Amino acid sequence: MLKKVFGSAVFGVEATTITVEVNIDSGIGYHLVGLPDNAIKESNYRIAAALQNNGYKIPGKKITINMAPADLRKEGSAYDLTLAIGILAASKQINAENLDRYLIMGELSLDGSLQPIKGALPIAVKAREEGFKGFILPVQNAKEAAIVDNLEIYGVENIKQVIDYFDKGESLEQTVINTRDEFYKNLEFPEFDFSDVKGQEGIKRCMEIAAAGGHNIILIGPPGAGKTMLAKRLPSILPPMTLHEALETTKIHSVVGRVKDSGLMAQRPFRSPHHTISNVALVGGGSYPQPGEISLSHNGVLFLDELPEFKREVLEVMRQPLEDREVTISRAKFTVTYPSSFMLVASMNPSPGGYFNDPDAPVTSSPAEMQRYLSKISGPLLDRIDIHIEVTPVPFEKLSEDRKSESSVEIRKRVTKARVIQTKRFLESDSVHYNAQMNTKQIRKYCVLDDASKTLLKTAMERLNLSARAYDRILKVSRTIADLEGSEDVNGSHISEAIQYRSLDREGWLG
Repeated sequence: MLKKVFGSAVFGVEATTITVEVNIDSGIGYHLVGLPDNAIKESNYRIAAALQNNGYKIPGKKITINMAPADLRKEGSAYDLTLAIGILAASKQINAENLDRYLIMGELSLDGSLQPIKGALPIAVKAREEGFKGFILPVQNAKEAAIVDNLEIYGVENIKQVIDYFDKGESLEQTVINTRDEFYKNLEFPEFDFSDVKGQEGIKRCMEIAAAGGHNIILIGPPGAGKTMLAKRLPSILPPMTLHEALETTKIHSVVGRVKDSGLMAQRPFRSPHHTISNVALVGGGSYPQPGEISLSHNGVLFLDELPEFKREVLEVMRQPLEDREVTISRAKFTVTYPSSFMLVASMNPSPGGYFNDPDAPVTSSPAEMQRYLSKISGPLLDRIDIHIEVTPVPFEKLSEDRKSESSVEIRKRVTKARVIQTKRFLESDSVHYNAQMNTKQIRKYCVLDDASKTLLKTAMERLNLSARAYDRILKVSRTIADLEGSEDVNGSHISEAIQYRSLDREGWLG
């Protein structure tokens, strides 16, 4: 007897429906076809034990299972429940007439209980698109899948509940959440606040500009100057996530199984990988492509501490994602694309010894050592970082002050106001939402300079030997500074301030 059950495979951040055809005929054998990986091939052992422990069995006949489309590679243990229900229905151990209305996924333990799966959200989105009535999956993933409306979500704890639902008509508890209510409930203020930072007013100003325009920033300073402390507080001044951004971000984290019990992610991600990370772990990829750290940072912040300590080839693979704001991974038979629109925040010591720009510490590194140290970061990568800023240690007098610093709430108000201006400016563009994303044509349109500003910028370009890309970065940052002031025009003071934020372009770094 032939039965069809439906599961799903996730490629990139999109799902594809998989039809599991189970045919049971006279003879002996167990044949699983359709490009399954080893985890799926081993499923018959888990299924046999789970069924045995719940009063059922794998029939001693010839079982042929096809996972269609047969030319698409399937991976993971999430098909256990799909296969088990298909075998029970095809062997007439259960009566299941309406299997075609449900998508079923779940990893089986030997006692029949279910383990969580990855990619529940994109699978639910695809199930709704293809007109399925419901989605049956492990209870741990139910809230995540229930973000999708117009689809019945049933979270189950074990295979017996699924069997009784189809065979005996026993009810399953449907998981229902109000996506907007869930979003606003989780929209709490970030843990870290700029009010904790003593002094560093100039650096806070830089962080505000970076947040307002979505600009990449690098902090250069000696150990203990507060670079990491400042970076961790950047998400607290970014505008709150929109519901669309929250859904987009949750979808990516769902693919790698990192969605928490709340279901919907309402806080901007902050990812801080160690400098020993591989290029695949950072950008994404592998035999079965998975999102890397830069995609998990989508709509949030990627913090690379001690930037020169990262392997050069790892940093170089970031150049294209920084420019295009997406990652494309190509394999022989398929191509997947992951979004990666993130703010890069990097930090580094100014020299191998760490104290090059500290006025109170002796310089211990020679010009040659400085050159080797700085050459670990390529010029093209630095050109893609809009703001370079020096961070110096806070003097004791500032640290011991009782006066409270400006809070993240106040800074975020100004940032959000500037972002609203940018949203209106780029209303007709689908790909550009804030200043850092402007293309060359938009820079020329929205960053018109008067003669005095042009002369100022020309002088800076010649003296600092800046590239054309650095020229565009200065104009973008100037536009953001003007937006924070509520100015329609970019003037000389905005240009002058933006030029100051190109520390690594100065000759002084090489002694």
